[in-house]
Amino acid sequence: MATYSKITLSGSTDGRGILIDDAASAGKEVHTGSSTATTYDEIWLYAANYDTSDRKLTIEWGSASAGDLIEQTITTEAGLVLVVPGLIIKGNSSPLVVRAFAATTSSIQIFGYVNRITA
Repeated sequence: MATYSKITLSGSTDGRGILIDDAASAGKEVHTGSSTATTYDEIWLYAANYDTSDRKLTIEWGSASAGDLIEQTITTEAGLVLVVPGLIIKGNSSPLVVRAFAATTSSIQIFGYVNRITA
């Protein structure tokens, strides 16, 4: 039977926001998946832009390859904006890493959590 546990993002300190202070690939580490093949991480990410202008955010979903990029413009002072709605990464002997960078450094914070599913 599978077990579920809600955990903090591995790039977070005690569940606090992760300041995106990288402006290019490879971005700031947000979460590293499991190294166990039977473990799945369902990841929920929210972004907050506290700058005075809208800013583009890029999520590198397991790699920096073109097919693994998620881009979204985060409106200034819009509160928490859902940017990753529970997408899954599978455990791998070389764990997948979710990273982020923004067009302007230190203007966006990422918040979120992981539902870890183990078989």
